[in-house]
Amino acid sequence: MAEAVRVYEYSPYKDVYVVELDDGSTRLATKNLVPGRRVYDEWLFKFGDVEYREWNAYRSKLAAALLKGIRELGVCRGNKVLYLGAGSGTTASHVSDIVGLEGRVYAVEFAPRVMRELISVAEERVNLIPILADARFPQRYRYLVETVDGIYCDVAQPEQASLVVLNAKYFLKSGGYLYLAIKARSIDVTKEPDEIYRREIETLKRGGFEVIDVIHLDPFDKDHAMVYAKYIR
Repeated sequence: MAEAVRVYEYSPYKDVYVVELDDGSTRLATKNLVPGRRVYDEWLFKFGDVEYREWNAYRSKLAAALLKGIRELGVCRGNKVLYLGAGSGTTASHVSDIVGLEGRVYAVEFAPRVMRELISVAEERVNLIPILADARFPQRYRYLVETVDGIYCDVAQPEQASLVVLNAKYFLKSGGYLYLAIKARSIDVTKEPDEIYRREIETLKRGGFEVIDVIHLDPFDKDHAMVYAKYIR
């Protein structure tokens, strides 16, 4: 664990922090909901009585979107978030930090091997609920998930935007937010990324979303973009 020289909120994103170290370097971070515990070998920093976890933008597309200046961070304390494609829990754990014990993160993951890692993360984070399911079929987990404030989607499927629209119909409140990490090469390797982004954004608009911002994630993630939208149905 490293000692921080200074910690301040990363404006304009509430509950996201910049940690300054004595060598002059800085790290993006969140307050650790489970002090002393790491999720993906990230750095832990102590400042006063508070412990912070490094939020690595090369490991998390949401962190990359913040560093690239996405319009706003809808995720906030007390939120209920449906996370589609939670993987082993890297970004989901930082969302868990932000929403706090008053919030919930419903983490949907399809791969059983990865789910085992996600469960081990959730064992220490009582606000993180792992769900082994296919995000294309939200009716199969509708009894586990309540109405949510936001959806975060990061799935390697050709129909990313379509499955977001379907999940929104089941779970997302009117005015709720969406962060969709579009993986252009996962959708169609024969088309240029910008063409894929436009197509997926049009699907979101037809499904009741108003697109607020689109951020390309280079150099953190090549051929990826983060879409931030509001559900206006």
